[in-house]
Amino acid sequence: MAPRRAPPPAAPSDVAPDAAPEGIDAGAHRVGGIDYTAFDHLATLVAVVEPDGKCVFANSVLEAVVGVARRKLTRGSIYDWFRETAALSEAIAAVSRNEFSARRFDGSLKRSSVSSTATLPVHVIVSQHDLHGGRVFVEMIEIEQQTRQDREERALGQAQVTKELIRNLAHEIKNPLGGIRGAAQLLELEIDQAELGEYTQVIIHEADRLQVLVDRLLAPHRKAQVVAELNIHEVLERIRSLVLAEYPRGLVVERDYDTSIPEFRGDREQMIQAVLNIVHNATQALAEQIEQGSARIVLRTRIARQETIGKQRYRLALELHIQDNGPGVPESIRDQIFYPLVSGREGGSGLGLTLAQTFVQQHLGTIECDSVPGCTVFKILIPLH
Repeated sequence: MAPRRAPPPAAPSDVAPDAAPEGIDAGAHRVGGIDYTAFDHLATLVAVVEPDGKCVFANSVLEAVVGVARRKLTRGSIYDWFRETAALSEAIAAVSRNEFSARRFDGSLKRSSVSSTATLPVHVIVSQHDLHGGRVFVEMIEIEQQTRQDREERALGQAQVTKELIRNLAHEIKNPLGGIRGAAQLLELEIDQAELGEYTQVIIHEADRLQVLVDRLLAPHRKAQVVAELNIHEVLERIRSLVLAEYPRGLVVERDYDTSIPEFRGDREQMIQAVLNIVHNATQALAEQIEQGSARIVLRTRIARQETIGKQRYRLALELHIQDNGPGVPESIRDQIFYPLVSGREGGSGLGLTLAQTFVQQHLGTIECDSVPGCTVFKILIPLH
């Protein structure tokens, strides 16, 4: 039998299976001599495309949200990512021909990482690429993210205005307060009748009460942060033990922890005070349920990925929920609950949630509240650096 002849060697392929498109480096950050690395630091989804829709660059946020590797994204068309492509096609054509400097519209981005049918509503901005003729930038902003960013910016601006107002108002109150108290003490020494002395005691007592209120208003802006490694579950266990010591019957405080959450840099006392203020508010709202033995608070922690807080995108963030089954926040004050001196409870100081917001913001985080009768959830987001 004749020996079997070896097959001829395969002809070399012109392009390796995983080779990047022409003009694009292996890391997909440099295209045609232009370095796009800086776009990986943006919180929004960004692509650079040719007039025919071919993608030549996609930033890391787009890669994460779409759920497709960047190398694969830059070998395909941007039209593959969108549910409807007519508006996108028209915008790319118009901008690449310099008919418009930018076009905006709303669209739905496919999310392969979630499911074959999942989409993400986005606001799309197609704008001119000044460095290479014909190519365009396509920026996609999550509509929910944009709404939340607008809400966070308003809250941050309001908090700054409130802080200045409180500081100025507190000083204006504090200065004459000492004079009023001193005058009342001197007057008390001159009065012989005991019943008249009771009036001066009322003045002194109320002056002292105002002094305490002023000190509480100024406290978060006086004390410097004591920053160290912080374990959020140690903080929550401390709060849980304090609350259950105060309410040994009628209240259940459930834990729902993600124990993989790493430690982060923060002020332990500030974090305890911020969460404790929220939990105390919840226990006061749960007074009727505590009497009936049906009150429930849930402390829940999760890791949030690719979160935008303020205008910065973070790879990881702590997501903390404080949930209760109380009657809910009154609708009349729902939009003002973080303002100072706003309280839904008779006799409340209206400072607890203001201080909680201040302490969370000092950790570069955000706090918001969703409330309906039977379920109120305070959500805190803090970046894990």
